[in-house]
Amino acid sequence: MKLTQHTVRLVLAEPLRISRSVMTARDAVRLTVGHEGLSGHGEAVTSVFYGLDIRTLRRLAARTGERLTRFADPESALHALRAGELTEPGIPAAVTAATEAALLDLAGKRTGTAVHRLLGAPVAPRAATARTISIVSPGQAAAQARRLAGAGFSVIKIKAGDRDEECDLDRVRAVRAAAPAARILLDPNGAWSEGRARALLPRFAGLGVEAVEQPIAPGDPEALARLAARSPVPVIADEDAVTFQDARRLAGRVHGINVKLAKCGGVHAALRIAALIEGSGTDLMLGCLTASTLGIAPAVHIADRARWTDLDGHLLLAHDPWTGIGGGDGFVAAGGRPGLGVRPRTADAARSAAS
Repeated sequence: MKLTQHTVRLVLAEPLRISRSVMTARDAVRLTVGHEGLSGHGEAVTSVFYGLDIRTLRRLAARTGERLTRFADPESALHALRAGELTEPGIPAAVTAATEAALLDLAGKRTGTAVHRLLGAPVAPRAATARTISIVSPGQAAAQARRLAGAGFSVIKIKAGDRDEECDLDRVRAVRAAAPAARILLDPNGAWSEGRARALLPRFAGLGVEAVEQPIAPGDPEALARLAARSPVPVIADEDAVTFQDARRLAGRVHGINVKLAKCGGVHAALRIAALIEGSGTDLMLGCLTASTLGIAPAVHIADRARWTDLDGHLLLAHDPWTGIGGGDGFVAAGGRPGLGVRPRTADAARSAAS
């Protein structure tokens, strides 16, 4: 088997402002594994928070590609990956997840089987996805919420962490008024101190916020657990829940864990976390980074395991070079096509073939 790479710039339709940064674009590396005339694809994206630039992604993906040549087929490579024998120590979770996605895509195409069936789910998952509203004015938030509700979105995630906490509250009030039937999630991205969170969470509870992601700065999971124990709003760990061991530490102590394939290492790693927390009182949230449909698709194939689904990264793009999981009507779905079930848009396929 041979792994090749292709780099693409993903430009956002609008700047995404969160408490710690503003993003207008993200670079992605498409990994393609070829075998016996078929190709499987996966995607890894850059991340300032996780220290991954495009040069690092390409270099480490190439090292993984060298190890892939030792395997006769994608099935044996997948077995080795899940046993920790394919990627070398130090390879970031994002590269592992993208490699696994490409192998799953290829394995599914070899047998004519959709990935969710390879993973044991007979019915293609379909889930209502949250749609993110960044830190904007209350008026802008209301207009966006009104459009989203009209398009069919029933879950809206609002970014928080403004320097003026009243602006965060006004933004939530505006969204609630514009989309009164929507379920509202809040994400300060760790912007608050523990004391500030204790003061603010009852106010957000009064506005009908369903859950809050990572309200305090990551690095002190004990403080997050303390906060969750007294919070009137369910608390979901995100930046404090990266690995399986992080999830073990917080299982039963927070209300949810946001599992992102790019931070935990892929579908298999996500399913291990899901099995770990099942029955503990901690529910699964499936999240994502801003990525194309190709990058989001693997998580869609396990979306039936989650209480909260936040797989809208592809919906934030000005142009998504892939298609196949939907989302524009508020729902993402895994289709019945073999593998991941995604395909390049026509113009992108032509450009790729010419390059």
